[in-house]
Amino acid sequence: MEPAWWLIVLGAACAGFVQGLSGFGFSLVALSFWAWSLDPQLAAVLAVFGGLTGQLLAAFTVRRGFDAARVLPFIAGGLLGLPLGLWLLPRIDATVFRALVGGLLAVWCPLMLLSGRLPRLGGGPAGGRAGDAVAGALGGLMGPLGGFTGALPTLWCTLRGFERDTQRAVIQNFNLALLAATMASYLATGLVTARMLPWMAVVAPALLLPALLGMRVYIGISPLAFRNLVLGLLTLSGLAMLANSAARWLGQ
Repeated sequence: MEPAWWLIVLGAACAGFVQGLSGFGFSLVALSFWAWSLDPQLAAVLAVFGGLTGQLLAAFTVRRGFDAARVLPFIAGGLLGLPLGLWLLPRIDATVFRALVGGLLAVWCPLMLLSGRLPRLGGGPAGGRAGDAVAGALGGLMGPLGGFTGALPTLWCTLRGFERDTQRAVIQNFNLALLAATMASYLATGLVTARMLPWMAVVAPALLLPALLGMRVYIGISPLAFRNLVLGLLTLSGLAMLANSAARWLGQ
């Protein structure tokens, strides 16, 4: 059965706005729409393609610099985690995976929102870089499983106490590198098929204007509001994944 074009457009538009505003989250938001009725393989490819398109757009419109010392540990870890994600893709149960990730986000992020003071982790440059690499590796592992490259690295950046623009630059550059690598791996392994091309052509224009609108909103937002927004989006994404997993289990 062919997917409904309006569902793909709606998911791409909402996800494009969120990604434009926060610098991450296209896959998390889009899959909260698409996972209900799209074939999992098609949904994963469209999520990665849409996220990569949004990151390329952001690279030319919301430039926050490239601090190599800050972002390279994330990227290096991500590239190491990527092959494991590719290996797991045909073997892991997608419903269980979404439930685990959704549970993590839905529990931990509200706790941080309610806390009067976020914990600062990392304990020094060396320990901080090692933690950055681990967070990047987890993001790289999750990339092939649906494009979830930015969720855990964003959570880690928040725990590290990165300033708004620093976090935006890290996640934007990390997602761009890892989503490009994930899409290249999809193409190399034949996961992208000819029947998916028309739907990819629908996703790209559907996310364009909402992403640009989200970027405009981002420029005027305060650091505190940005922090709360990021944690709130992660919480909603986690709840959406939990709801999707529960619906699939109940339907079995």
